[in-house]
Amino acid sequence: MSESLLSSRNLAFELYEVLDAEALTQRERFADHNRETFDAAIGTARGIAEELFAPHNRKNDEHEPQYVDGAAVLIPEVAPALKAFHEAGFLNATRDFEAGGMQLPNLLSQACFAHFQSANCATSSYSMLTMGVANLIEAFGSAEQQQRFLQPIIDGRFFGTMGLTEPHAGSSLSDIRTKAEPHADGSYRIKGNKIFISGGDQPISENIVHMVLAKLPDAPPGVKGISLFIVPKFLVNDDGSLGKRNDVTLAGLFHKMGWRGTTSTALNFGDNGECVGYLVGKPHHGLSYMFQMMNEARIGVGMGAIMLGYAGYLYSLDYARNRPQGRHADGKDPSSPQISIVEHADVRRMLLTQKAYVEGAFDLGLYAARLFDDTQTMPSEEERKKALELLDLLTPIVKSWPSEFCLKANELAIQVLGGHGYTREYPVEQYYRDNRLNPIHEGTHGIQSLDLLGRKVSMNGGAALKQLMALIQDTCQRAEAFESLNRLRQPLEQLVQRLGGVTLALLGDLLTGKVNQGLANSALYLKAFGHAVIGWRWLEQAIRAEEGLALIHKGGGNAADVDFYQGKLQAARFFLTWEVPSCQHELNILEARDDTCLNMQDAWF
Repeated sequence: MSESLLSSRNLAFELYEVLDAEALTQRERFADHNRETFDAAIGTARGIAEELFAPHNRKNDEHEPQYVDGAAVLIPEVAPALKAFHEAGFLNATRDFEAGGMQLPNLLSQACFAHFQSANCATSSYSMLTMGVANLIEAFGSAEQQQRFLQPIIDGRFFGTMGLTEPHAGSSLSDIRTKAEPHADGSYRIKGNKIFISGGDQPISENIVHMVLAKLPDAPPGVKGISLFIVPKFLVNDDGSLGKRNDVTLAGLFHKMGWRGTTSTALNFGDNGECVGYLVGKPHHGLSYMFQMMNEARIGVGMGAIMLGYAGYLYSLDYARNRPQGRHADGKDPSSPQISIVEHADVRRMLLTQKAYVEGAFDLGLYAARLFDDTQTMPSEEERKKALELLDLLTPIVKSWPSEFCLKANELAIQVLGGHGYTREYPVEQYYRDNRLNPIHEGTHGIQSLDLLGRKVSMNGGAALKQLMALIQDTCQRAEAFESLNRLRQPLEQLVQRLGGVTLALLGDLLTGKVNQGLANSALYLKAFGHAVIGWRWLEQAIRAEEGLALIHKGGGNAADVDFYQGKLQAARFFLTWEVPSCQHELNILEARDDTCLNMQDAWF
């Protein structure tokens, strides 16, 4: 089989032809890097992912963590894989050289990490969560907290988790009941229960740093009364050594349909009244702090969904090329040789749909990663602010659109394999089960749609939305230079124009107090908005493909890339002429303020 994690040619196309990763090396922070160092990091990531992560992906699924004597037990292959990940520098890929990091752009860090997500989503998630905790403590923790907890994370000794969800509250964080009582020594005593805590217990790291949301005794009601606490599994002494076990108990493990290799835990804090926690930042500001990690995790979940879709696509493509079955529809001679199923038009439809979903979403995920670099390293404060606004707007799309449509890609991968696709002898059914968790992880599709329509599109007077619309318009104008792209840009322009009008109308509902009416069909809005964004990214890819072909025709470039570029143009054509126009149906419902779902009564079910 050729490539099983992701297409190296497609990754190079994204980094160096679409997103211009080399331009980042002109910025002071990344001046020590060049394409050679970028490619070396990617090569190392691919090697570790193939050699240490991918081989135990199936075993992770078949031998999920077990609850034994109050602790989680994992298969032995997980620890050396994560050790190699850390020793190669990927845990601290974006951190300063002086802090032991590689000082890579976030764009390159995400490109490297994509290999691990494709190879083994369960094992890689321990690292993803730990990186988020490190960034959270670095941003908001005190100097003492950074010394006590951040440095051991950087050193690879401690892992991290986020403790948000509670049994009675689910996604409604305003209703959490976990309490934090001040203690005489300046610490706090935490008491409560958290569920679905990924990585909440494991035997790999010396310690686990839980980032826990809780409420102080004087907390105001709702989300404005939430504070953030560091709650370690083991207390840490002043000299950095581990002290006694903190009063954090593993109450049990959840057994999921997929993503089985990551422990999903129920944790009890303070059963004995001795759970020590340390307040991060100011009281009652915890949710605003936690949103940094939550947004990182949302992009990480989106990328994870993309890479599971990508793995399924590549496997089903290889299978279709090597599986002989049947003959062309106009083939009348039963004695003629069978053809590979990739020759059948309907199989090509399923493969092309996967390619359009997966490679379109992959482009968006890396675009978001580059936007993050812009928020940190653009020359002016105004440029950094604009990048942050756009990233905020796109985050619900990056998280939720791939979780929906790359899951559909996995479904199609199963179908391409036919009867074999549903058996556990082939990996595509596991990719589907693993990916089915991503519409739930870090906020459901419905929650992300409420965030997009109810908050993101109108923030700062719609500044980010206006910026996005201008970018899409610019892409459409540049596409006019290529005759072949005129018919592709038109459906996108029509969708974006109508989406703008529907957006203004829905925001008018929200501003005049018709909140339930305005948000009732927000999930449809996210689909249409997401398709517009992915359509834009496909048109960008199509422009780059046309430029690549033009260069080859002039005697430059690599003639072997002709098929690659033609494949890009065909996938762009598919998405912009098959998928984008379909969103007019969603816009019809939104425009009419259809109240079918809103007015459905409980008793009528």
